[in-house]
Amino acid sequence: METNIVSSSTTTLLAAQTTRSKAAAVLRVTSGNFLEQFDFFLFGFYATYISKVFFPTGSEFASLMLTFAVFGAGFLMRPLGAIVLGAYIDEVGRRKGLIVTLSLMASGTILIACVPGYETIGLLAPALVLIGRLLQGFSAGAELGGVSVYLSEMATPGRKGFYTSWQSASQQVAIIVAALLGYALNAWMPTDTLHAWGWRIPFFIGCLIVPFLFLLRRSLQETEAFAARKHHPSAREVFRSMLANWTTVIAGMLLTAMTTTTFYLITVYTPTFGKTVLKLSTADSLIVTLCVGIGNFVWLPIGGAVSDRIGRKPLLLLITVLAILTAYPALSWLAAAPSFGRMFIVLMWFSFFFGAYNGAMVAALTEVMPVEVRVAGFSLAFSLATALFGGFTPAVSTFLIQSLHDKAAPGYWLSFAAVCGLIATLILYRKGGAAQRLQDAA
Repeated sequence: METNIVSSSTTTLLAAQTTRSKAAAVLRVTSGNFLEQFDFFLFGFYATYISKVFFPTGSEFASLMLTFAVFGAGFLMRPLGAIVLGAYIDEVGRRKGLIVTLSLMASGTILIACVPGYETIGLLAPALVLIGRLLQGFSAGAELGGVSVYLSEMATPGRKGFYTSWQSASQQVAIIVAALLGYALNAWMPTDTLHAWGWRIPFFIGCLIVPFLFLLRRSLQETEAFAARKHHPSAREVFRSMLANWTTVIAGMLLTAMTTTTFYLITVYTPTFGKTVLKLSTADSLIVTLCVGIGNFVWLPIGGAVSDRIGRKPLLLLITVLAILTAYPALSWLAAAPSFGRMFIVLMWFSFFFGAYNGAMVAALTEVMPVEVRVAGFSLAFSLATALFGGFTPAVSTFLIQSLHDKAAPGYWLSFAAVCGLIATLILYRKGGAAQRLQDAA
């Protein structure tokens, strides 16, 4: 009897230790995600200030378009980073590769934070900001893939959706922190000071946390799945395998289009949309953005856990259909009578789209990629979607509103991305498809 009690206690203790160990690993591996998205969000949050400091043209529309173009240029570097750094991570291991991506991300952050304005150094100012964004984009190309694959490989059986959802959940913490900082600065600092240099404060804070993030990531352990593999492909082998699986990569890109478009619409673009299009106060826009970050954080693990229970396909299909049917009508309702309350309701509805869909999508994307090129394949698919859809969402939304004279026009863009996600889901989960075979095996 005593032996059974001791045995039971030991088992419980070991289970608790394993849970704590996995939770610590999740924190370490997602820490770099926090920095990456923190900086990306800041660039979008302070787009109106950045446009006047680095891209003064005399036209608010032109300055914003230039700023969002530079913001989007960082996303064009993601596919290159996905191929080069993704192949590197597949060859040398998840731990070493993720330290490299964090180093590059930190370099871009420090550069953007410290560059003087156009009035001080002329054309060199926007050029250096562009270089900083390109460094961030190159790093981010493999960061998301590396983190997602690491979480997938360390997940307990049957819980991949829940574990991989924390990759995106860490980004929501970055949104919350950035929005809180923005709200505090807007409340405590005079507008002229905020325009002149106050907007740089959050970027400097991002620089200050870099050493702490390095300490966290250096303590990462390599995943057992990678360590157990006898053959680690060279970069050339990774490239060859990706070419052989190009249809899966393209389908993965379309699957991710819904996620990236929704994400950048409800986070990075929200402060600009609320202030310049809906004519709401900066404080209102930042509070809504903060609530969106909290909503995303709640829905992501729920979406992942639900997809573990019912399968990825049903959840992906449900959310894409809902987005197609309601994206434009919801934004039309908001634009008809802009208010804090309406903006909150619409963006929280979109937050549900993002969290539930992405919770299932990330796990699905790690599952469909061949194991030998899992990081490179995931990263390339995600990066292409971000470059072609998500990253340019602020610029596309601004252009559509200006061209169509319709404040709800971003709804067309979101609906199009949802159609892409619907088609990709049907392709990947068709009978005999890679994703369907995985689901059937589970």
